[in-house]
Amino acid sequence: MFIGGIIAGIGTAIILKAGASTGGTDLLSYVIKAYNNRFRSSRVILIADAIIIFLNIIFFREIEIGLYSAIAIYLMGKLIDIVFEGFYFTKVMFIISDKYEIIAKTVGEQVKRGSTGLYSKGMYSKNEKIMLFCVANRKEISQIKNIVKKIDKDAFIVTADAMETLGKGFSE
Repeated sequence: MFIGGIIAGIGTAIILKAGASTGGTDLLSYVIKAYNNRFRSSRVILIADAIIIFLNIIFFREIEIGLYSAIAIYLMGKLIDIVFEGFYFTKVMFIISDKYEIIAKTVGEQVKRGSTGLYSKGMYSKNEKIMLFCVANRKEISQIKNIVKKIDKDAFIVTADAMETLGKGFSE
């Protein structure tokens, strides 16, 4: 089951990277991405396959097979992401807080990650602020969130995936 999910994930990722399709749920991902490009192929495949597994459990009452299938599909989705994005995923954080200076200093000292202060203006409030821009790996994100929330429980944080990060402290 684990090996099957790994092999299926690598194989499907290679096919998708070549711009081809197996004719299964990955074809559905191409159709959905044609209308809305913000979805990742692996996520669409994972959702479609999860629906199929759920229906299989309902109609055939094979819960054990459904659970094994779910694990294999999850592994497949993760491996598609790894082939497309690499092993080293990075995240981008935008942090809006009046306590930006102490947050930036603490993150730098404790996590060893720098941040950049960007001048911003809230279009609703019309208030001008400094917004911190920080790039970190997945393991560091929760650490940074904890630091921010400890310093300013009212801070506004947005975390997003970074497709590629090059430069000091990251791939070069």
